[in-house]
Amino acid sequence: MSLNTAPARPAAPVPFYETGKRTRDLAHELGCSEAEILDRHAGPEVVRLRCEPADLVESLADLRQIMALTRNEAAVHEIVGTFANVSISGPMGLVLAPPLDLRLFLRFWVHAYAVEIPDGGNAPRRSLQIFDGAGEAVIKIHLRPVSDIAAFEALRDRFADKDPAPRIFTPHPPADGPSATVDAAAFRRDVAGMDDIHEFVPLLRKHGVDRRQSLDLMGAPDVRRLGAGAATAILTRAADDQVPIMCFVGNRGCIQIFTGHVATVKAMGPWINVLDQGFNLHLREDLVAEAFVVRKPTREGALTSVELYGADRALIAQFFGERERGRPERRAWQSLVEALPHV
Repeated sequence: MSLNTAPARPAAPVPFYETGKRTRDLAHELGCSEAEILDRHAGPEVVRLRCEPADLVESLADLRQIMALTRNEAAVHEIVGTFANVSISGPMGLVLAPPLDLRLFLRFWVHAYAVEIPDGGNAPRRSLQIFDGAGEAVIKIHLRPVSDIAAFEALRDRFADKDPAPRIFTPHPPADGPSATVDAAAFRRDVAGMDDIHEFVPLLRKHGVDRRQSLDLMGAPDVRRLGAGAATAILTRAADDQVPIMCFVGNRGCIQIFTGHVATVKAMGPWINVLDQGFNLHLREDLVAEAFVVRKPTREGALTSVELYGADRALIAQFFGERERGRPERRAWQSLVEALPHV
């Protein structure tokens, strides 16, 4: 008897890759997760892998050039690069191989699959797909024409999971609301005393504050609310004025960062898109419920970010100006942000 006592999910009437729909959209229709669709697939196109995160990450360099895709509900971030310069420290991983720049939270790497989808007379579309315990995508690594196919096959064979039992997917518990017991004055003092931007997340943990709540605690003049269309405005102006930016998109298990210039920015329905060689961003402007300009102190002067949040108060994306380490942020970035429509 299976330990998974959840009600049986309806099966797709045809193989998932023949529906003409993205796996994520098909999962929404069927009332399940993307990983469940892969897990139920009986053909050779999907191979379950043992999710051994540190070993798996370190083996990805053998694939050579790939496209890494990290997303959340409202944003999709795609970068072409290689998994070089990997460092693992316990549950944390780091990939610093520009243009590929990743922060990995390996305790959320729970399910993994190797996928090889037929593509008519073309070469199969191959990918490695990592999911959290609920079956939501953490990162997908898509092979490119110059990727090493033999390395993909060797990785698939090395990590293949021979256990035939259906995997168990556990829904995420409801997110905690804002804490009502925060010492707001102490939090603001600690933020004001920061020397480095990387001190901010430890301060959130220290005070039991989530990122969205921190903005309410910091308040004006360090936090200013932006009007509708902030994502479109910032990308369009960065492209028009050729201001180099940093764009962060993440989820529980991965944050993916782009640094550089954007050039081709196009709106398509509710999506605002960056369609550049080596970097694509697709962001649902209609799912951005709140947008803010946020300034945090560092020893090099205040750093300015633009932060986008969904209706669930989860962070969708962050934008900074590109800067050299140890140098203040560029005036061009400050001017771009100052020109954004405020509320």
